[in-house]
Amino acid sequence: MRERPLSPHLGVYRFMYTMATSILHRITGVVLAVGLLLLVYWLMAAADGPVAYERALELLSSGVVKLLIAGWVLAFSYHLCNGIRHLNWDLGRGLERAEARRSARVMIAAAVVIAVVILYAAFVGGAS
Repeated sequence: MRERPLSPHLGVYRFMYTMATSILHRITGVVLAVGLLLLVYWLMAAADGPVAYERALELLSSGVVKLLIAGWVLAFSYHLCNGIRHLNWDLGRGLERAEARRSARVMIAAAVVIAVVILYAAFVGGAS
């Protein structure tokens, strides 16, 4: 006798946009949690005094860390917009297939726009 799976998995279901947005929401939540370690490091360095703060600024202003911060900001904006989308669903709105697809596109576009505005303000607008 063939054993049946205990719960649905990707072998049973076709991969759809709802799966992608759900998985990405979870991944961005993990990215946000890990990114908080960088924020805590910066705050601890600020509390530790000017020498530690200067070292932290030197590290945090490197190109690699700026790229990580950009990814963290994108994860933040995606997680925020998708969270608002989920709150809307909790109110019983936007649950139809066409509405859910449209809200997914709007949410992704809004997340990118928000991330670009934040990054522009942080790296370009704040530099002058």
